Amino acid sequence: MKKVIMSLLSLSLFAGIAVGCTSDQDKTTKKSKESKESTEVTSGASANGYTDLSELEDQYDIVIIGAGGAGMTAALQAKEAGMNPAILEKMPVAGGNTIKSSSGMNASETKYQKAEGITDSNDKFFEETLKGGKGTNDKELLRFFVDHSADAIDWLDTKGIELSNLTITGGMSEKRTHRPADGSAIGGYLVDGLVRNVKEEKIPLFVNANVTEITEKDGQVNGVKVKLNDKETKEIKSNAVIVTTGGFGANKEMLEKYDPKLKDYVTTNQEGTTGDGIKMIEKLGGATVDMKEIQIHPTVQQDKSFLIGEVVRGEGAILASQEGTRFVNEMDTRDKVSAAITELPEKSAYLVFDQGVRDRAKAIDFYDEQGFVVEGTTIEELAKKIDMPEAKLKETVEQWNKEVQAKSDTQFNRATGMDHDLSTGPFYAIKIAPGIHHTMGGVKINTKTEVLKENGAPIKGLYAAGEVTGGLHGANRIGGNAVADIIIFGRQSGTEAANFASAQK
Repeated sequence: MKKVIMSLLSLSLFAGIAVGCTSDQDKTTKKSKESKESTEVTSGASANGYTDLSELEDQYDIVIIGAGGAGMTAALQAKEAGMNPAILEKMPVAGGNTIKSSSGMNASETKYQKAEGITDSNDKFFEETLKGGKGTNDKELLRFFVDHSADAIDWLDTKGIELSNLTITGGMSEKRTHRPADGSAIGGYLVDGLVRNVKEEKIPLFVNANVTEITEKDGQVNGVKVKLNDKETKEIKSNAVIVTTGGFGANKEMLEKYDPKLKDYVTTNQEGTTGDGIKMIEKLGGATVDMKEIQIHPTVQQDKSFLIGEVVRGEGAILASQEGTRFVNEMDTRDKVSAAITELPEKSAYLVFDQGVRDRAKAIDFYDEQGFVVEGTTIEELAKKIDMPEAKLKETVEQWNKEVQAKSDTQFNRATGMDHDLSTGPFYAIKIAPGIHHTMGGVKINTKTEVLKENGAPIKGLYAAGEVTGGLHGANRIGGNAVADIIIFGRQSGTEAANFASAQK
């Protein structure tokens, strides 16, 4: 368990501190660091906003299972609606996979886009996401998603979580990936902000509280059973339950069951992402969808199973083979880029970029601290250090720079992430290969986030949001859409569960 805690703490520090926050963020995250370092496996209220398990009551209006971005968003929205929610998290710290998010949050027709003169539309966002998902996305969920994306950005603003810096991810034609003002990774900034708001709203957030069963009576969900500190089990009653437990990207058995080819892949998922919510909902008769759709992310550092964010490519990096040549449109969808890397003899490649990319993608500073980044004063020196043909890599970069200037990629038709060439030394490389990143499949929901049975009828009182659900992303998720998913549908689940719970009083 100590190993789990330290792993999660280091991720918290990466996402919220090590990637260059603004001065106000520095103060917040410094406090966060101090409190996280003092968090114990045992219960105990902390400066992080966690509530002592001794304060766990027998009944709440709404119980939320999982303290990632979707769960905390749902809780805040339910509280706004006048409910008394509680969050139960099985891990020793809040954040889930959200804390590992890097690139940003996609949204269209936002005030930040308009301020930069970016002409975007919800329809374009819809069509590009549908194309990225190979046309298999649940169109009703997707329509709701794009049409409520700008509102979600505005809602975060009201919580002091400003995502004003724009970049782009693979499969998108416009800069609609919103991130913190300084360009740092979104994960820790978002989690710190949500935890802060949960604490300010006095919403109880219990860690080391592992929900093992969702209970029901007469066909309606009426609470949960929760194991506290791996010891005693307690039954909590509630008028509604929201499941926000994430996917199953860290569950080897489930991954192999749905796609045996993934047996030897590393995973970027945090250790608690084991499909618990899906299993509990299936026991209640909940339907699942797209369970075989498991996303492989193309740029994962293999030794530490650490995702290298899409923002690095979005800000101008290229991918080079061991021979020193480009081999793919780096900004294509994740499935296509991953397949291209896997087809190389080494089944790995290098992200190659310059100081300009590093300045714009602040997460690289953390990657460097972890030992992932190789540096060379010149392209030739860099090539020598990573055992590439020096002349070939230099030729590749020079050709790329010409194509950036001409705004025309004659080799692979890349059209985005070409605002800057690679000409500002020093130069850098990170060795990467594909890894398991996101499970697109999960429980079936409607636009009210009600969990559905196989016959399409909702399970009364049961709601779900985030990666535990399936259908939105189709066969392939677009980078930046997962954070949007947890905020948009996290809010919706909080609102709808509050409406249902209120009617039960």
